[in-house]
Amino acid sequence: MAEVQRLKAALRGAFANRAMAYLYFFKAIAKRHGEDEAAEIMKEALYARGCEIGRLFGHVEPTDMEGIRDAFLDFIPDHDLLDPEVRRADVGGVDIKFHRCPLKEAWAEAGLSEPDIAKLCEIAGVVDNGTFEGAGFEFSAETWKPGEEGCCFLHIRPGA
Repeated sequence: MAEVQRLKAALRGAFANRAMAYLYFFKAIAKRHGEDEAAEIMKEALYARGCEIGRLFGHVEPTDMEGIRDAFLDFIPDHDLLDPEVRRADVGGVDIKFHRCPLKEAWAEAGLSEPDIAKLCEIAGVVDNGTFEGAGFEFSAETWKPGEEGCCFLHIRPGA
């Protein structure tokens, strides 16, 4: 069991490192080009990365809601990190609410304000757009905002 706990801690640390890399990329780009341009550049890059991730779900037909639900949940390396709750899973779509986010938690631990965390959540969440749209699904998400519980709320719908 100690090995499992060590691996969980390492995974959490990797997520925290990713969160801080996002923060410092954002700050460096914003310093040269302003915050709006920094957000757009990061979103473009994260969307492209998401499209690459979406290829992992290429075996799932864009109308197979059960298949994408299962494939995506299996893709999450540790459910304790995100605490996903499937709120809808039928032929019309899949809705997954995350009650935790290691990126958001790392930004909070680093002392960022809630508005800054929300901005970074919005930027980071674009990877999900790329993932699901890249796999052929329709997708939208509500990223965390100050005063809300949990984190992102994903809405996956059948693709064309």
